[in-house]
Amino acid sequence: MVHVFTHIQRPDRKVMDAFKDLGTATVYEASGRRGSVDPGIKPLARGIRLLGPAVTIECHPRDNLMLHKALQIAEKGDVLVVSTQGYPEAGYWGGLMAGSAVARQLGGLAIDGCVRDSTEIIEMAFPVFCRGTCIRGTTKGILGKINHPLLFGEVVVNPGDLIIGDDDGLVIVAREDIEAVLKASQERITKEVKKASELAGGVSSVELNKLGPIFQSLGMVEE
Repeated sequence: MVHVFTHIQRPDRKVMDAFKDLGTATVYEASGRRGSVDPGIKPLARGIRLLGPAVTIECHPRDNLMLHKALQIAEKGDVLVVSTQGYPEAGYWGGLMAGSAVARQLGGLAIDGCVRDSTEIIEMAFPVFCRGTCIRGTTKGILGKINHPLLFGEVVVNPGDLIIGDDDGLVIVAREDIEAVLKASQERITKEVKKASELAGGVSSVELNKLGPIFQSLGMVEE
């Protein structure tokens, strides 16, 4: 068995950069409502933005050995996407690791688990999405996997998939779908600008969304 795949296919950088100003809710809707990560995995601080290709990591419960290996092989802009196999209650990531990630110019961390040294990490402005904080330590002695398909927050993530995060949450876009989702996202924004203009002009959302027939079919009574 190969535990670590060191080479992965990443999306075109220009295509990824085009997602910088797109909100996760927009991308999720444009993806056909796919890729929404469990909302229990939240930004460590408000205002955090996460964008980059996924390097997938499976850690053994309460062991962060494979995170250290991922830090060694990840490339500039990569986002570490980490499963802890259903055991979030440990500080899998801390200030020293964040410092290393900043030095290596990684794009961020998304972990289905907890971190510690949160104040230090926030001061570094290193993007982290996690279940919360926990001061409990970890071991460094159990093999896991890197760059294998991963179940992360109810979503299957493959190495090189695009992960996007903001204050609303995280969304995963499959690498092969990125260009189509980008186009659909941009089209959605154009439509929403038009809708916003109509609402600002006094049109109700009931009229705008043609909800009248729905209320009627449900037998709504009003006086």
